Amino acid sequence: MVIEADPRLKVVAEAEDGATALAEVTRLKPQVVVLDMDMPLMDGMAVARAIRQQQLPVEMAFLTMHRDESTFNAALDLGVRGYVVKDGAANEIIGCIKSVAAGQSFISPVLTGHLLNRHSPGAALTQPPSAINSLTQAERRVLRLIAAGKLNNDIAEELFVSVRTVEHHRSNICSKLGLNGKHALLTFALSHKAEI
Repeated sequence: MVIEADPRLKVVAEAEDGATALAEVTRLKPQVVVLDMDMPLMDGMAVARAIRQQQLPVEMAFLTMHRDESTFNAALDLGVRGYVVKDGAANEIIGCIKSVAAGQSFISPVLTGHLLNRHSPGAALTQPPSAINSLTQAERRVLRLIAAGKLNNDIAEELFVSVRTVEHHRSNICSKLGLNGKHALLTFALSHKAEI
């Protein structure tokens, strides 16, 4: 409703899940797609990745409740130009869409610190990738399987361990990498596949 209230913007499609969103983007090729991080079937990161892999001519923005730095960085690494947190959405989404459509970036002001850290020379020393070396072989195997989209039950079956052991590994990995948030581990695993 906020978007359609602006006469210069038009909503061409809505989707209940990521797979439908990707299909609609492919079919309609809108100028900007606004994605939610937490969608069923395919989450927002998977949709963004598919859009980039297919080289679809669309700019991307996330409208999300996720404020953690690793998720934010993973989104920007995928070429997402807009990142709006939901509690500021009503005031920021129009400016975000217009900026992104014009080829500029728009980040919710509350995330400015994350943006500054991306360009800070000292930030590279504290980024999680270097912490990958602290993971055990078992933790790396679990992380690789997470990156492959496996769920805890699948991982347990494949590694011949209990689900509880997998959960323990996941907890240790998050602790070692400083990850917080529902999707932070998956986001990290997908973003650093080559280093695991």
